[in-house]
Amino acid sequence: MRLLVTGGAGFIGSNFVLHALARAEVSVVTLDTLTYAGHKPSLAPVLDDPRHTFVHGDVRDRALLDGLFNTHRPDAVVHFAAESHVDRSIDGPAVFADTNVTGTVTLLSAAVSHWRTRSETDKARFRFLQISTDEVYGDLGEDGVFTEQTPLAPSSPYAASKAAADHFVSAFRRTYGLPTMISRSSNNYGPRQFPEKLIPLMTLRALRGQPLPVYGDGQNVRDWIHVDDHCRALLTILSHGQPGLRYNVGARCERTNLDIVRRICDVVDTLRPEHAPSHRNIAFVADRPGHDRRYAIDPSQLEAALGWAPQIDFDQGLAETISWYADNTDWVTTVRLDAAQRRRGLGRSVT
Repeated sequence: MRLLVTGGAGFIGSNFVLHALARAEVSVVTLDTLTYAGHKPSLAPVLDDPRHTFVHGDVRDRALLDGLFNTHRPDAVVHFAAESHVDRSIDGPAVFADTNVTGTVTLLSAAVSHWRTRSETDKARFRFLQISTDEVYGDLGEDGVFTEQTPLAPSSPYAASKAAADHFVSAFRRTYGLPTMISRSSNNYGPRQFPEKLIPLMTLRALRGQPLPVYGDGQNVRDWIHVDDHCRALLTILSHGQPGLRYNVGARCERTNLDIVRRICDVVDTLRPEHAPSHRNIAFVADRPGHDRRYAIDPSQLEAALGWAPQIDFDQGLAETISWYADNTDWVTTVRLDAAQRRRGLGRSVT
């Protein structure tokens, strides 16, 4: 199988590329703009693999996309490329609409043009997998879980842009017949995540003995899944999923933000006892506008229909993730320097 993976130098995208290329029968073209959250060294293990091609480019560049489709003739597109940080979307929503909506429509249009040139057998085998998020469902409240039938009710500009992209993916299937699928996962964690997200941010601050700012009362609930479990789910969907369906991906692991920060403190105190107790550095700050209270994913369809199940225990996975950041401070420094340079040079972010 020949894959075109957009946003493949980002956190989840790079992990997916590594997982995909662990399969002997797969080749990958990775497309990434390498802005602040895309980091090429995350792909270091496969940069010299003859089955892997890295392309520095933008999903909004139709000419580039047409060239990639014509040259590499992918059997599937896995679309990660997106702006993904809620706080940034509140400060600058237009960038999210441009990248997440316009970029997705451009990619879909190029995919349709390519798909139409294929034989009927290849058309039936082709897949377009949209990587979405549970945030498109909005605020769940105290009870219940998100299923694939839950109506979309996004709260943040980021979530609204992803919901709009999802609608375009579904519309391209209905209108043009493109074999599309959508996956919506819960919060991911694991090594090599850009340090603006909750777990790496709090880990790095705790390791340095710095204040740990927690929004509101810290009781907002998120459902967590290790990035490796998510990538295994995506490969399962890509291989065995049914076009036209949506698949929720989660590990049934609900935790409050405050619980997460406290657990990080516990682990960091064993690694950096000179900063203990880290809990004293927790500081509650003004809540984020439109902050959803609770998310919870029901992955029953994925489990029952495709036989996937998460494998990584959260406490163990979190402890290993924290240890990875403690042992890879050079990676963190490099990523932050790269991000700062790219912001100065480009003025915006895409991946």
